[in-house]
Amino acid sequence: MDWPERTDLALWFLPRGIERTGLQEVNSLAWTAKYSSIVAASTAQGRSFASDGINEKGLAANLLWLNESDYGKRDEKLPGVSIALWAQYVLDNYSTVAEAVQDAREHNYQIVAATVPMYIPTQGTTITSASLHLALADKTGDSAIIEYINGKPVIYHDRNYTIMTNSPTFEKQQENLKQYQGFGGNKPIPGTSSAQDRFVRASYYMKNLPKPNNLKEALAYVFSVTRNASQPFIVSVDPKNPYTSATIWRSVADLTNGYYYYESTISPYILWLDFSQFNSEVGSPALKLDLSDNQDYNGNISKLLKPADPGELKAPKFQ
Repeated sequence: MDWPERTDLALWFLPRGIERTGLQEVNSLAWTAKYSSIVAASTAQGRSFASDGINEKGLAANLLWLNESDYGKRDEKLPGVSIALWAQYVLDNYSTVAEAVQDAREHNYQIVAATVPMYIPTQGTTITSASLHLALADKTGDSAIIEYINGKPVIYHDRNYTIMTNSPTFEKQQENLKQYQGFGGNKPIPGTSSAQDRFVRASYYMKNLPKPNNLKEALAYVFSVTRNASQPFIVSVDPKNPYTSATIWRSVADLTNGYYYYESTISPYILWLDFSQFNSEVGSPALKLDLSDNQDYNGNISKLLKPADPGELKAPKFQ
C-alpha cells in the first residue's frame, strides 16, 4: 500500500451475517455476508474502508490505484456499490475467483466512483477521484484482475496473472513486459520506481523464486518480492499519482492455511491473524485491532482483537 500520507489502519475479523449496503442514495445494492473475512481497513480524513483482505474460503481481494479507471455514469437501473466497498463485497459473497469473475461479467450491479481526500506534503489536502482496480486470488491458485475502462469491466482471468501494480492498464503492462529478459525481450530488469518497472521486477522475481521447502520459506520468498516492488520513503508531489508515494504497509495472505500477514514499513516486526482462532458463525462479534498508534505488535495477534462495531466500515458517502 503506497500513499502520500500516514493513514490510521486497523485489522478486522468480520463474521458471517453482517448486513451491508452499497452506500448509494438511489438503488443501493444490499447484501448479507455469506463468508467471514479478515481485512485491513484504512482511515483517512475520517473515512474508513477495507482495501485488502481474505475470506474464510481462501479468496483474497486487493485494491490498488489505476489512473485509467472509469466506472461510467451512474445508471440507477443497476444496484450500486461504492468503490469503497468493492473488496468487501467480493469477500462477503464469493468463495472462488471464478465466482467473482462470473458475477462481474454478468454486470448485474455497478461499481460507483467516489472521491477521497489526500494530503500532499507540498500542497496540503486535496480531493481526488478514487481510481482503483482489483486483484483476486484463491486457494486453488486461480487469479484475476478486474479493471473498469469506459464504464465496463475488463477482466483478465488466468492463473498466470499474479502481478498487479498501477498504471498503465494490465494489458499494456503485459505488452511492456515482453521487452525484458525472461519474457521474450532483451532489456535488462529495470530499477526505477515507476509502476511499469515495478511490474517487471515483481514478475521477474516471482517467476524465478526457488521452490520453498516449508511455509516459513514460502512466506519469506513472497515478502522478498513484495519488498523489492515497494517504494522507499519519498515526498510525493503529484496528487494524481499517489502510487509514486512511499509504501506504508505490506501484506501476504496464506490462502491454503488461512493466515493473513501484515508488515508496517515503520516497524521491524511482522504480525499475523489466524482464521482458525476466530468464530465465523452468524451472530459472533466483529473484532478489531487498531494499529493507528503504531504499536510494535509482533507475531500472532489473533487474541488481541477486541469487539467492535462493523458499522465503522460503512464508509461515509463519498461526494
